[in-house]
Amino acid sequence: MAAVPDNEKIQVLFITYYWPPSGGAGVQRCLKFVKHLPAHNIIPTVVTVSEKEGSYPVLDDSLAADIPPGTRVIRTTTNEPFEYYKKLTGKKEIPYGGFANEKKGSLVQKFFKFLRGNLFIPDARVGWNKYAIKACSELLATEKFAAIITTSPPHSSQLIGLHLQQKFNIKWIADLRDPWTDIYYYKDLQHTRLARKIDENYERSVLQKANAILVTSTDTKRLFLAKDSSLENNKISVIPNGYDEEDFQNPSMPPNEAFVITYTGTLTEIYNIEIFLKALGKLTTVYPEIPFQLRFVGKIATEVKTQIEGAGLQHLTHLIPFVPHSESVKYLLSSTILLMGIPDVENNYCILPGKLFEYLAANKPIICIGPIHSDADHIIDECGAGRVFHYAAFDLIYDHLDQLCHAWKINHNLDLPLVNYQRYSRFNLAGELAKIIRT
Repeated sequence: MAAVPDNEKIQVLFITYYWPPSGGAGVQRCLKFVKHLPAHNIIPTVVTVSEKEGSYPVLDDSLAADIPPGTRVIRTTTNEPFEYYKKLTGKKEIPYGGFANEKKGSLVQKFFKFLRGNLFIPDARVGWNKYAIKACSELLATEKFAAIITTSPPHSSQLIGLHLQQKFNIKWIADLRDPWTDIYYYKDLQHTRLARKIDENYERSVLQKANAILVTSTDTKRLFLAKDSSLENNKISVIPNGYDEEDFQNPSMPPNEAFVITYTGTLTEIYNIEIFLKALGKLTTVYPEIPFQLRFVGKIATEVKTQIEGAGLQHLTHLIPFVPHSESVKYLLSSTILLMGIPDVENNYCILPGKLFEYLAANKPIICIGPIHSDADHIIDECGAGRVFHYAAFDLIYDHLDQLCHAWKINHNLDLPLVNYQRYSRFNLAGELAKIIRT
């Protein structure tokens, strides 16, 4: 297949379940690609689920502002089990991946995890596939597209690409934002042997038959390469999530009146930040003159709230529910330092939270609680943006916080003088994708 010249304008077909008004980190990857690809002479068409029928854990209407004017977005109906889930449980929320927003260990949770793992393979959004395939087939039958791009989770979306490639013999790029059968909560879904085998076969077919595969971290690439010795190294490209320069036009505003530590996003007990909380709790007794504030923006589990109380930090903790993305960025810019956690689970070396790159763009010192020598550790070190500490490293965490407190007493602005993060701009990353599309 001959490469397409950079100056030739071409079309691509994006197939994504998550699209505004859906919120969260997952939707932003595809959205930002669609936003910046036109500058690289690539015009995207998006096929997604109807906003009235999609099962979204969170909503963020503000993200629609990033959709380029004139972008063609085709929405289809779907058929999913989540309405029954809400009726049977009495809950209004759609469960996150791995049921992160559900009470751990409840009978209802276990029951629905079992159904999720065995009746809906690869996942409960597979009911969208036939409608998406129909819409895409109509487009591909009448128009010329250089490639189709499927992005997941939900990994059922990859089966749409598998079907369309076989039917139309078109270049197919599979964007796997997370591991598939190696995702940290996979074992909790209680697959039967047959269900797991079916899912593994789906995963293997996607890896083998896609023309190109995208992943967000080096260690995720390693996981996929280890599954099939026939996979060539250059078939899988690492394009991490990034930050959009337009989201960071406002200046940094580190507070003078308080030492503000901010965490954004979902936080459950598996993130294991308890030692950090204990270290901070001790520090507040050593520096009673410093007005600490601990700020969590997003979904936080009851178990973490209990840990906050156990560390004696409840009086200085601010819990802020999910906010639009633009407001989340404002919280980053109005912080002294930023806290990030990586789940304390198997295969966590490959977990590279999308918010890391926005943390970098905020130019604040980052304290990350997670695995040492992980992909996140390498990027934070490469950019000179902070430190990663093991979950149990109380003394190291305490000493680092102590140094930051000494620095803050001299100058309340701890913003970093130089963070080398520009290569992770969404524009530059869209350029990397453009090269793969044209190859």
